[in-house]
Amino acid sequence: MPSESERALVNELEDPLAGRKLKVGIISPYSFETPGGVQLHIRDFAKQLISRGHDVEVLAPGRRTHDMPLWVQTTGSSFAIPYNGSVANLSYFGWVGSTTRRWVKQGHFDIVHLHEPEVPSISHKPLIPGFDPCPYVATFHASFDTYPLALKCTQLYLRSYLSNIRSAICVSDSALETASHYLDPATDISVIPNGINTASFIAASKKREWQGTPESPTIGFLGRMGEDRKGFAVFARAASYILERYPKARFLCVGDGESDGRKILSSFPENLLEATEFLGRISDEDKASFYKSLTVYVAPQIGGESFGIVLAEAMAAGCPTVASDLKAFKAVSQEGTAARLFTNGDAHDCARVVMELIDDDEARQELSARGSARACDYDWSEVTRSVLSIYAKALQNR
Repeated sequence: MPSESERALVNELEDPLAGRKLKVGIISPYSFETPGGVQLHIRDFAKQLISRGHDVEVLAPGRRTHDMPLWVQTTGSSFAIPYNGSVANLSYFGWVGSTTRRWVKQGHFDIVHLHEPEVPSISHKPLIPGFDPCPYVATFHASFDTYPLALKCTQLYLRSYLSNIRSAICVSDSALETASHYLDPATDISVIPNGINTASFIAASKKREWQGTPESPTIGFLGRMGEDRKGFAVFARAASYILERYPKARFLCVGDGESDGRKILSSFPENLLEATEFLGRISDEDKASFYKSLTVYVAPQIGGESFGIVLAEAMAAGCPTVASDLKAFKAVSQEGTAARLFTNGDAHDCARVVMELIDDDEARQELSARGSARACDYDWSEVTRSVLSIYAKALQNR
């Protein structure tokens, strides 16, 4: 029989809050009107908290859409600016500061969780000196290949302004490397990765129309095709090489930007466009089936990735995965053990690695097994427990 102290330790590991239920306010810097990694992370994490009995409210820029949960509130407006190789919909000027602080004050939250408070948006607004109705915890997602001039110029300001944050979470070592420039050195910082619902990917069913055969393999891409950093141009060129050896191969592309994708493919022989299928946005359920059905999934991103959620998802579904050798992807793939890596931006090398896997059933099965095992490290049960530990510590220090 375990001793009383051993039982207490087990309970603490399972629930760092020892049964206490919190009211948590989460602030997103980006609008929920368009999908993005940070928004999806916030949505899924909020669902995890709610499933554990916590009371959660989310505030985001922009306007409400019919599919937003009732616990998401919005500022009513946003504006689009280029940010880290993408376009971000933010809210910063005018009355949004007072609106955000009023939301925080009236919410009577135990914890306010800010995402990307270094970004000029609403998650930045509660941090004015003297306004601290509850402990602030912040998550930093961004990673830059080259540290931006704008951050260099505002670094001292950010270091002072962000000093109100009780605990900081970085989603990867890459994000930590970026955030360490402008976080107060006294801030408590932890690395906690993004989470995935591994069970949904494991249980996903294959779709016959997306499955490949030895003669007609299916190779997948997921991302915004109009953003250079997502690497669709690299994927397209690699596909053209793969098509030379496998003339019946099919290339399945999920995400926004079909017109951009078609424009990129127009510079290649016509048979590549004929072999490419654009699936647009798909549901979470279909996304899991997409990964599950593919012969190989390719993540050809060329930069600006702080974690690599698509790798974790594909590996959880048991899909043999090939990725560029970005620092973040190396970490998720355990240096190429759980997913094969190719030289960033090198379409020839990408095609070579993909074709090696297509040619070798045993290698694909081994990679699938290693990827599935690695993906368990990113299950929401583990990630949520780690974040709740940060909450417990912030409340204790309060």
